[in-house]
This record gives sequence, C-alpha cells and structure tokens, in this order.
Amino acid sequence: MEIVFVLIVMGLLLILLFLLAALGVRIVSPYEKGVIERLGRYLRTAQPGLHVIIPFVDTMRKVDMREQVVDVQPQEVITKDNVVVTVDAIVYYEATDPVKLTYNVADFYNAATKLAQTNLRNVVGETELDEALTSREMINAKLRSVLDDATDKWGVRVVRVEIKRIDPPADVTAAMHRQMKAE
Repeated sequence: MEIVFVLIVMGLLLILLFLLAALGVRIVSPYEKGVIERLGRYLRTAQPGLHVIIPFVDTMRKVDMREQVVDVQPQEVITKDNVVVTVDAIVYYEATDPVKLTYNVADFYNAATKLAQTNLRNVVGETELDEALTSREMINAKLRSVLDDATDKWGVRVVRVEIKRIDPPADVTAAMHRQMKAE
C-alpha cells in the first residue's frame, strides 16, 4: 500500500516537473527576436533559437523583425496652391531594436499609421499641384526621411514610402484633359 502511494506521488511530481519544463521552453523563429522580462523588468533580448525561461517569473514577448507594410488610407490634402487632392500611400518599415519597439510605443501599427497620415499631409501640403503630380520620388524621399527620424526612437527604420496615387479634383482633371487635347 505504501509503495503504491509513493509511486503515485512520484508520478504526480514527474508530471508536474514535466509541465514546468514545458512551460519554460520558448522557441524564437528565425525572423523574430524575443524580449525577456523577469518579474516585469527587462532581462535580455533572445536571438532566434530555443530558450529556457523560468515559468511564472520570466515572460517573453516576440518581436517580428521582418519588413512590414502600413497602408495609409486615402486622404484629402490641400496643396500649397490651395488645391484639394486625394493622396494614397504605403509605408514599408522594419524593426531594428526590439527593446525600444516593446517599451517605447504601445500600438506601433496604429501609431505608424497616424504618423504617416499627418506627415503625408504636411509634405504634400508644402508642394504645389504640378510638383506633387510630377515629383512623386521627391515626395517619397522627403516623407521617408521625416518618418524615419520620427520612428527612430521606437526602434524602427522606415525602408521606403510609395505614393500609390495623387488624384486632383474632377474639375482640375477635366481641365488638364482639355488642355492636353488642345496641344
């Protein structure tokens, strides 16, 4: 009877130890890095591979280090010469510092979208309609530079910005078509 009781207790202890060991094993994928915290305080950054943490004491947040895309919704922008245009853009970024990205911004995707919208209005607002329609590369470069400076403190690098389209109002488009036909 005592042996059965001892075997049951030993079996339960082995199961408990196995569960604790399983909870303490974390796998970081090749495209990720892990931010490990011990009791809520930053401990270290985990590179891709297998890592052992102390269950219930350590936690790991995984940060995707691949290039990500933020699709900035089309928005109306007033150019320098007071013409309202609709601008649609895409921002490509990648994480450079998982610790900064984890601790310096709560919702990066939302913050990046709002930052891109605001700066898109500012950059296009500083140009005239003709320049905006013909100098997309200049606008892309300027917007990338402004966004990269702003997101640096978040541990993010803006890889590139692409203006998908700039649509002037219908009456301006019609006038441009009439002028092209006349020429």
